[in-house]
Amino acid sequence: MHLSQKLERRATIWQNYSSFRGQLHHTELKGPVGSRMYFQDREYIIWCINNYLGLMGHPEGIKAAAEVAQEYGASYPHSVRLTAGHTAQHDHLEEQLSDFLQKEDTMLLNVGFQGVMSVIDALTDRHDTILYDRNVHACLIDGVRLHNGRKFAFQHNSVVHLEQQIKRALKTHNPNEGMMIVLVDGLYSMHGGLAPLDEIVALKKKYGFALLVDDSHGLGVFGNNGRGAPEYFGVEDEVDIYICSFTKIFGNIGGFVSGKKEHIEYLRFTVRSQIFSRTLPLSMVAAVTKNLEVLRKEPERRYTLWRNTKLLQEGLRDLDINFGDTVSPITPVRIYGSLHDGLEVLSELRKLGVFSYVVGYPVVEKGSCLIRMVVTQDHSQEDIWETLDAFKKVKSQFPKRLTNFAFVGI
Repeated sequence: MHLSQKLERRATIWQNYSSFRGQLHHTELKGPVGSRMYFQDREYIIWCINNYLGLMGHPEGIKAAAEVAQEYGASYPHSVRLTAGHTAQHDHLEEQLSDFLQKEDTMLLNVGFQGVMSVIDALTDRHDTILYDRNVHACLIDGVRLHNGRKFAFQHNSVVHLEQQIKRALKTHNPNEGMMIVLVDGLYSMHGGLAPLDEIVALKKKYGFALLVDDSHGLGVFGNNGRGAPEYFGVEDEVDIYICSFTKIFGNIGGFVSGKKEHIEYLRFTVRSQIFSRTLPLSMVAAVTKNLEVLRKEPERRYTLWRNTKLLQEGLRDLDINFGDTVSPITPVRIYGSLHDGLEVLSELRKLGVFSYVVGYPVVEKGSCLIRMVVTQDHSQEDIWETLDAFKKVKSQFPKRLTNFAFVGI
């Protein structure tokens, strides 16, 4: 079989829309990030950037990154962390993150996605058993794929099924040779639900597994101090490995992993994405350091985020539009129909100045798709009213696709 034949056989449904480049996908961005942005020279209200607290374009972060780039270059230092790529500023950010999260130690990750994969790979070997929620982020899924030992998926947020899978795994697991580790997201990025960390921790105390939480979407959003899903559930001390990318709450590149000092020290010398690739650029470190300061000293950003979330979601509910069981600023508007039906709805919203994107199978079940909306603290009440008015108009065009069937009992 030739390469072209192989790729044609593996073509996805999205490739049917390759001719819509610049319209439905790969739309050219011009100008700064905010609640309104310019694509293809037109202004839109933007609803698909995970800039929850509006830190992506914060002037202090931009200034800090620019000053470093001006003095040393945008990609300094040009080496891996273990050799010539280490600076005092990298240490300082790790210390500040540890202090904020009340963890013993923290290690920066050069890139969030590959970093999470590599952490899983570094923690496990063929003697270990991984159990993971079926809806965890793709970076965790790909980390599990690297694992050459036993692995068991459990139904999304089902503690009952998790325990069933633990009992199943124990039939072949040898605790003298390996560990059991459970992988979950703190906040799930598509449907906006929290992992039941309190119930999972109860199982942890019963069975003695390790717990890894990827809280990339929860950090800064949940908890009285913004320390994410573990703080919200009061189980911070029970999370063994806490991972977060900088691409959400901090609006930047890279990420970090926090935990006990001996665990993080082990990871510093075993995470392959760290020891075989160059360090996180100092300009990014400087920006995240400033943004962390803002996060800590301006809790009102989180309050504004939740106010905006309530306004949008109550407005959609009044329009009888289904956005699932989300408990977060992630607002997944369900479209009843095919991916093509969802793209038609998306196209009409774009015409009315509302910019988001469609998520289809296999992220959601066949026969439906989602328009994933993400509320931020940057959105104004005017942005929200205009968006709700656009949904009202589009629903009048496609009533069956946007009607909340579950609500009306159909």
